[in-house]
Parts: sequence; structure tokens; C-alpha cells
Amino acid sequence: MANPPERSGQPATTGERPAPLVRRAYDRGIATLTLDSPHNRNALSSRLVTELLAGLEAAADDPATRAVLLDHTGTTFCAGADLSEAVSGGAADGGAPVAGPLGLARLMRTVVELPVPVVARVTGHVRAGGLGLLGACDISAAGPAASFAFTEARLGLAPAVISMPLLPRLDPRAAGRYYLTGERFDAAEAARIGLITLAGDPDEVLAPVLDGLRRGSPQGLAESKRLVTAEVLRAFDRDTAVLAELSARLFGSAEAREGMTAFLERRDPAWAPTTPETAPAESASGESASGEAAPAGTAATTPATTASTATPTTPANPAGTVKVAPSDGGPHAARPAEPSTVEEPR
Repeated sequence: MANPPERSGQPATTGERPAPLVRRAYDRGIATLTLDSPHNRNALSSRLVTELLAGLEAAADDPATRAVLLDHTGTTFCAGADLSEAVSGGAADGGAPVAGPLGLARLMRTVVELPVPVVARVTGHVRAGGLGLLGACDISAAGPAASFAFTEARLGLAPAVISMPLLPRLDPRAAGRYYLTGERFDAAEAARIGLITLAGDPDEVLAPVLDGLRRGSPQGLAESKRLVTAEVLRAFDRDTAVLAELSARLFGSAEAREGMTAFLERRDPAWAPTTPETAPAESASGESASGEAAPAGTAATTPATTASTATPTTPANPAGTVKVAPSDGGPHAARPAEPSTVEEPR
């Protein structure tokens, strides 16, 4: 299954109506929901979350559907919260984006509770809240162009509500490392730590998975899923209110506002002093000095070049080593331009 063509710029319109941000398709028992908002890197805007919830509920109500396949356009599966909704005043009381944190918790819980399995097909980058959406899925596969990072700590935030589907499934030591450092890692490492199910060409590794799901009975799939998601749902029952309050408090803080504003303005935040040796810099990929791709909804440009490049695919992992994207030299590490293997949306 090839990626749908990427669109650039602002969302397309159909006549006077905006084009959907979540497109729907159906094939032999598999309902495909495609995140189609590449202009802001499929960020979890209020409209995208609303459309995704509607698509999930429609799939659950269809007796012919055996599974949902969550796909995406562009080179980013999901960039997390739409920070522009918070910084630009699109959020209630200037705090968390409108779609979260309770909206994000509702979306993730809907995925976990859906009576049909939800399978994620990832061929691009996943960041912050997008990892919560990915972690809520029952089965997931990511290809060699995929990369992952918990970037909240670098913005003055914490991976609060997304911890509910993630911590029951992640290796505890790996969660501690990546929650705290914000390092990027690849699909092989994501599979090793339990973030995803399979690393490899998504179409190849998911073919037997989807075939198996098509052979399942509605009752058998629903009750089997209930068994394997019980611990995750207990986390939602226990922690949603507390973690949503924490997330809202952090989003409303002065430190987080500085972190989000600095990210959108492509500069270091006030708490990250620089020296001549560690001055902030951007690679030709349009990544910030923190090692992150351009913020959702912003254009990535560099003074020296407008050529779009990205982090190259890293070589195969030697046994017993941890494979981390090489551009993470620290939050202020200057990096040379890198050859293009995955085009970052401009």
C-alpha cells in the first residue's frame, strides 16, 4: 500500500467546504482512516480529533468491519498537540490546546475501547502526543523512515495523559530514558521497547496481520481485545483526571509558554543558555537545534539553503546496542547539512 500523495500548504477545500482531515476507505473488512493534514504535520488539532473520533465510531458501528487501519499522508504520522492552537489563543483560557488534554484522553480511550482492533501503519515521524495515539493502537508497524521522540520535557511539559496507554506497554528503563532526554529513536528501537509491534516494511509485515484479523469473528476479536487492554483501561480509570489536570497546569505555565513559543520561533528557550561552542543551529532538513523537525504549521527554512533534507536512515543495529538517530547531539548541538532520505514537509 503506497502512501497517499502528500499535499502542501493549507488544507484543501472542496467547493466551499474544507476537505476532510481524516479520509475514510474500506476494503474487505478493513476500514482505513487516513490522517490527511500534512500542512501541520497531522497535528492533533480540534478538527482532526473530532473527525478521527467520528471515523472510529462509524467503523465500530459497521458489522462488516473487522479492524481499523490508521494511516497517514506526508512524512509525519502525527506531530502531537497543535501548539499553534495554544500559542495563538485557539485554546480555552490560553492553556492547553482545545483538543486536549481531556480531548486527547478521550481519543486514546476510544481507540483502546473500540470493539474492533486498531492497527497503525507508520512511514514517518511520530512526536509527543502522536505517540499516545500510536500507543493506544492494538498493533502497529513502522518502516525505516519512521522516527520517534518524546519532546515534552524540552518544551516545559511532560508526557502526562499519553502515559496511560504507554507506560503499561513500554520497557520501564526505556521509558525513563526517552521521557527525560527527548532523544530520537528509530523503528527497531521502538519495537524493542514495546512502543510498536513490528519494524520493517509496513505493507509486508502487516499483510499477515490484516489477513488474520479478517478471519476473526466480531465476538472473538472484541473479547480478545478486551483481555489484552484491561490493564490499560484500568490506567485510564485511575489516572485520567489527575493527569489531565497536570497537563492543563503545565500547558498554562509561563515556562511551557516560553518553551512552545521558542519552538514555534525556532530558537532555544530561555532556560537553555548557549555558548559560542553550542549556539543553536538548524540543519538543512529544517530541524531545530533540539533535533526536532519544523513545528506543526510553520515553514522550515534555513538562512543558507532552501533544499529540503532530513535525517538519513541509520545502519542496521549491532546486537545489544541501542539505535538512536545520529542528529541528537544534545539540545544545542550544531549539525552539518545531512543528505536527504525522507523529505520533511516545508
